[in-house]
Amino acid sequence: MLRFILSASLAFGALLPSPVEAASSCGMASFYGHGDGYAWRTMANGQPMNPQALTTAHRSLPFGTRLYVVNPENGKSVAVTVTDRGPFIPGRTLDLSYASFSSIAPISKGVTRVCFYEV
Repeated sequence: MLRFILSASLAFGALLPSPVEAASSCGMASFYGHGDGYAWRTMANGQPMNPQALTTAHRSLPFGTRLYVVNPENGKSVAVTVTDRGPFIPGRTLDLSYASFSSIAPISKGVTRVCFYEV
């Protein structure tokens, strides 16, 4: 994983943090907004939850915070905006929208390990 972060840092220049920073923001991510009744319901920021938007839920980061999320297993990444609170399942750090999750991992997986940092 560290080799991926280092090579990505070189490829994207100043957009990526140091490997230590990236490694300290890793955890499990799930998705919501597809088949669970949350699509188009009001999120904590007052807006409707659009499953096709590149958004995420986080327990404490301010709404509007931009995160760069990387799946270290396959190198896929996505930039998302914090728009909601959650996840509420222990051991998970992000709850990605359906579109965000599906851009970095197969939906059939349900959860995946990610590393993320503020852009």
